[in-house]
Amino acid sequence: MDITIHASFLPHDDPDASLAFYRDVLGFEVRNDVGYAGMRWITVGPPGQPGTAIVLEPPGPPGCGKTDDEVRTITEMMAKGTYAGIVLATPDLDSTFAKLEASDAEIMQEPMDQPYGVRDCAVRDPAGNLIRIQELR
Repeated sequence: MDITIHASFLPHDDPDASLAFYRDVLGFEVRNDVGYAGMRWITVGPPGQPGTAIVLEPPGPPGCGKTDDEVRTITEMMAKGTYAGIVLATPDLDSTFAKLEASDAEIMQEPMDQPYGVRDCAVRDPAGNLIRIQELR
């Protein structure tokens, strides 16, 4: 089989803050920005990788396949930073981290060598999603 990862979904609770983080801080391209019924879905992706994207989506509303309780649980977990995350990679972790540090990103871990063989850092995006960034070796 020939299967690739085309898109991954991360929730947001403030589309403008998420857009600014992924576009202005991480340097992702905006591929789509769709609003409907007071909600907004934003698709971003790394330049030069048109087949890979992250869809920033609202956590609800009820009626989109999620119950009121499920939306409430997702929203509570987002606030704690325990709902979603993604691992990114860069050839220059130190300069990427410096840009993150200069932004409003919540730093969770400075760059360090992990015992499992990678060097990485961790931040939270404006919605609380955990973003780990590994250094490509």
